[in-house]
Amino acid sequence: MGMHFTRTETITAQPRPMARRRLGHTVARAYFGNWTSGFLTVALVLLLGWGAWSFFDWSVRLAVFGHGDPKAALAACRAAVLAGACWPVVAEKGRLILFGLYPYDEQWRPALACVVLMLLYALSMWRASWRPWLVLVWLAAGIVVATLMWGGVLGLVHVPDDQWGGLPVTLLLSTVGLCVGFPIGILLALARQSKNAPALRGFAVAYIELARGIPLLTVLFMASVMVPLFLPVGVEVSKLLRVQVAIALFVGAYLAEVIRGGLAAVTLGQHEAADAIGLNYTRKMALVILPQALRYAVPGIVNTFISFFKATSIVVVVGIFDLMTAAKRAVADPDWQGFGTEVYLFVGLVYFIFCFSMSRYSRSLEATTHGTKR
Repeated sequence: MGMHFTRTETITAQPRPMARRRLGHTVARAYFGNWTSGFLTVALVLLLGWGAWSFFDWSVRLAVFGHGDPKAALAACRAAVLAGACWPVVAEKGRLILFGLYPYDEQWRPALACVVLMLLYALSMWRASWRPWLVLVWLAAGIVVATLMWGGVLGLVHVPDDQWGGLPVTLLLSTVGLCVGFPIGILLALARQSKNAPALRGFAVAYIELARGIPLLTVLFMASVMVPLFLPVGVEVSKLLRVQVAIALFVGAYLAEVIRGGLAAVTLGQHEAADAIGLNYTRKMALVILPQALRYAVPGIVNTFISFFKATSIVVVVGIFDLMTAAKRAVADPDWQGFGTEVYLFVGLVYFIFCFSMSRYSRSLEATTHGTKR
């Protein structure tokens, strides 16, 4: 009986070709592949380095920082006006920038209102809090913020909304506008997708296209100037409220298209599966279709949020003093003229913090819902 021997070889695992490449080799090929690429790389690095050093030189090394006496700080800034930055202007005008024309002795109220709103943002970003009680928390926080800003109760001095300004106005316009505009956008998106209600679908299409075809500036002018002409004699609605409603309706139209894109991304099989288990239209949309559509639409929704958060700065054209308008008023002080760059850098930093936070949370949420890591 013959015996057969099989030759076995040990095969060692080899790293993937891309893993064997050295980082230096990859960088060299990407940025120094030829003389032109190498020259542009070196030139850009030198240019960026020069810009970074110049900014550091102006903002830190040669800058004037705080002094105990505002007059001494102003004198130091005047002496160094052509050398470095004047940061005392931010400290001197900080309350005007952040709270606008709100009465000085009562500015703890808008400061506390901003803290309440930011705590509410942090709570809403925690996924474990996505429960029905979160809506009640939002409503309660809204009552607290309104009480703090308006006053007139609990011993608080009444402050009309035409004296509001700065960061609280920016946060209120963007928060209320987006919170009200989001359900409007969902309803409009569902109405535009509806096949059984042509009248409702026609209304949604007309509303969305009309709102998207008109600049936000025009809508604000209509809310500020034209709406009072149609109100009955003796009936007055505050300008801030009219602008708030206009922004919410405008945001709803843009969010409707973003959400409609998410609805279109849901496969037909999901609709058929929901129909097969006997779900009616409302339950099918609430339990099956909308959760998936909103997951697909997360990047577009957050992009819309960021865009309209920054767009609130144009309310200055209708006489509402948001954060940017308050900064312009601070720069207009004759004693501190010539130091507007520092004020605008501070305001830009505030906008950047909020927008960057929304962007990072969007990436985290998108990665979590899609089961990936970024």
